[in-house]
Amino acid sequence: MKQEFSVINSTLSANKLCEVVQNKYNLGQNTDCKLFRAAMNHLYVVADGVEKYVFRVYTHDWRTKVEIEEELRLLLHLKRSNTSIAYPIADISDELVQEFDAPEGKRYGVLFSYAKGVKIAKFSADASFIIGKGLAKVHKASENFTLKRINYNEQTLLDESLIRVKLFFKDTSDEIQFLESLSRFLKTKFKNVNKEEIRSGAVHLDVWFDNMHIDQDKEATFFDFDFCGNGWLCLDISYFLYQLFLTNLNENDYLIKAEQFLKGYESETAISEEEKKVLPYLCLAIMIYYISIQCDRFDYWTNIFLNEDHLKRFVTNLKRWLTHNKIELI
Repeated sequence: MKQEFSVINSTLSANKLCEVVQNKYNLGQNTDCKLFRAAMNHLYVVADGVEKYVFRVYTHDWRTKVEIEEELRLLLHLKRSNTSIAYPIADISDELVQEFDAPEGKRYGVLFSYAKGVKIAKFSADASFIIGKGLAKVHKASENFTLKRINYNEQTLLDESLIRVKLFFKDTSDEIQFLESLSRFLKTKFKNVNKEEIRSGAVHLDVWFDNMHIDQDKEATFFDFDFCGNGWLCLDISYFLYQLFLTNLNENDYLIKAEQFLKGYESETAISEEEKKVLPYLCLAIMIYYISIQCDRFDYWTNIFLNEDHLKRFVTNLKRWLTHNKIELI
């Protein structure tokens, strides 16, 4: 007698998904669907003639339906505000979220518009200006917009994150001790911030080259708001600057592009002096949060790179940022 075996993360058939999408969204019979990436979520590229879309299948037990609906509510608000983002598309029954009974349990899927332009890892200073301008437009629309999702604060970014990291790596190491020291340092810094001078609202929290397309250096289109939540808007600015730092090893190149990014942002809306003061620190808290997510979702990602060496490289990059910004942990 055959016995059913438990599954934690399956990959839905692209061919079967193609049939579902064709029927649900009234697409043509020649519609094509291919798996693009199976990572935190599974992404499929759907093509109906010249029209392209992205269908995201959320990993089981990653986002609740309410959390997904809140992400989509933000995106539709941003679309109505004329920002350049990839937006969700409703099916013929006016439903945005599809449900699938996968072997591991309930999974959700959403069809998104395909962001115009292309993904560019090494973009120009001019493109950096455009990215800053585009992000500022998103922030102008998302300021004071509240989501029924995570609040990014000291507790979620630092306290809870450290618990997950220590549970995964188990043994205390120099890297774990460094993260603990960094967390204590950051909490002290954040307590001294004048919060009245910091804009809050719905944040993307994952703004970097992998989550945007650039259209011939004329416009940046943002996508993958899977980590959106409530927090200081300058979290996004700080995180982008950190990712820019990691992908531009030449310090002069980084400084030029960072300056243009900030100029582009402030061509749309001002960054307060209090926000500018906290920019070097916020990305450090975000990165502690992201290493904790990698640890927490290890079984779903099957990240063979997530080991002691990965943690060392991760900490090395944080220390490089500290050195660049002349930050000393005291």
